[in-house]
Amino acid sequence: MSEQPFTHHQLFNLKRETLEQQIVEYYQETQNGTMTIKLLLALRVRYQLGANEFALVLQDLVHYLFKNTKATKTMKRFFWYFADYFETSELRILALKLDPIRNFFEATKSFIKAQVAKLFHTEAGTEAT
Repeated sequence: MSEQPFTHHQLFNLKRETLEQQIVEYYQETQNGTMTIKLLLALRVRYQLGANEFALVLQDLVHYLFKNTKATKTMKRFFWYFADYFETSELRILALKLDPIRNFFEATKSFIKAQVAKLFHTEAGTEAT
């Protein structure tokens, strides 16, 4: 188990600018996207607890991690917590990248439902004539 780069005291008490600088430096030094996502998630919690200055904190880093790095379990697990960082079109593309199997099944299910509805609608129309 890897050691946490920041204490809970640091994550919930340091100023935004300080945390931004330290998290960016941490990522640049370690290239540890998984831990960086977890740190960013902690800042999302801080924002939800009322620290409005943490809205969309490190947006460029979040975009970079989700768009340009290999999808990890952590990214897949926590992606939707960062949904407001992305536009709708970006969300669709990233959802496909992060969970292609679920998206394939959802698309297949929708297609089958449409075909069944079309089939029953056609049969109902032929019986009426």
